[in-house]
Formats: sequence, structure tokens, C-alpha cells
Amino acid sequence: MFVITGEFGRTPRINKNGGRDHWGNLCTLAFAGGGLKTGQVVGRSDRTGSRPGSQPISSGQVLSTIMHSLFDIGQLRVQADLPKELEQIVVNQQPIAELF
Repeated sequence: MFVITGEFGRTPRINKNGGRDHWGNLCTLAFAGGGLKTGQVVGRSDRTGSRPGSQPISSGQVLSTIMHSLFDIGQLRVQADLPKELEQIVVNQQPIAELF
């Protein structure tokens, strides 16, 4: 599996210096391999590229998608000292449905 993403995108508008600033409302995410249904676009931005135009995908869904692709979640044993937030994502978060 190959995952491409970042923690932020770029502002939809060019700033006064002719560039773009960090924009946490949208970013690029791409998956390849891992037995996923690829070759599709999931989600969209609004017409200005400033906000999600469909249901946003959370970081928990990204991690869950990776975990569900790589492991049989039903057979996965979770360490006792695993942080609770991570355990909740692994056990309870739904993966990106369109990729399965």
C-alpha cells in the first residue's frame, strides 16, 4: 500500500505576495495498492476549493482504511499500553467505504 497526503493544503486564493499560504481545511490524499478499489475520486471540494463539498474524510478514517487494508481487524490484538485514542480509531473508526 502506498499513501500520499499532507497535513494541509494551500489557500484557494493567491496572497498579496503572489503565493499561497497553508490551508488546513482541505488537503490531498491518495491511496495506491493494498487491495483497495483505486482509480476513482472520493469526495470533492466546493466550487472555490476552500471547503469540503461532500462528506469530509477524517484522519481517523485514513488510519482505519490503512489498518483494514493491512490487517484482519477481527484478529488484531491491541496492546494494553496502546493510547486510548489510537485504540478507538483501530477498533471503532470506519474506513473510507468507497475504497473497499
